[in-house]
Amino acid sequence: MSDKGTARNDASRAEGADASSATGADSHHVPGVVYDPVAVKIGMWLFLFTELLLFGTLFIVYGVYLHDFNWQFRLGSAALSIPIGTVNTVILLTSSLTMALSIAALQRADKKRSIGLMWITILFALAFLVIKSFEWAGKFEHGVYPGSDHLLELTKGENVFYGLYFTMTGLHALHVIIGIGLILFAMKRVAGERTTPERPLLLENTGLYWHLVDLIWIFLFPLFYLIS
Repeated sequence: MSDKGTARNDASRAEGADASSATGADSHHVPGVVYDPVAVKIGMWLFLFTELLLFGTLFIVYGVYLHDFNWQFRLGSAALSIPIGTVNTVILLTSSLTMALSIAALQRADKKRSIGLMWITILFALAFLVIKSFEWAGKFEHGVYPGSDHLLELTKGENVFYGLYFTMTGLHALHVIIGIGLILFAMKRVAGERTTPERPLLLENTGLYWHLVDLIWIFLFPLFYLIS
């Protein structure tokens, strides 16, 4: 009986060791976080859909007022600088390209190039914000800002135009700033090898967000700068 009992104990210890080893291997490969790329991707698309609803509503409001105050909107648009708007458009389109190239570099396991391209994307984003800040500053210097005495002297339609201009371009600028933060976070994850060619979802979702920011500007540019 003692021999049988000893054999059972040895077998139990062996099974326990095997289970412990398997658990250790699993915990090494799956660090306590469930990785479900499909669910995360769906969640990102749902979030982007809410962003489209937000700006889509503003675009509808713009369209209604454009119909009501057509010539006043054209007067307001004529006061904006088409060259500045064009430069910012080119900057954002190029930043979309560098972001896409960064994702492609990571998929090829070229971490250094991926991070470098993210830095370039951030530089483009900062350039966009700097140019936009100078444009806004010019308007403020001429007394054109929400609630200003000069703006109140203009027609109702021009007041509505500039109200939408500051609201929509300001909201877009906020999204650019958020995008910079997301890219910096993705860059840290790539540098720390938490986001890898096998698990690139964070960088891909960051790229989706950035492309949405650029897409929104593609609509804002003609609506405010080119209707005159």
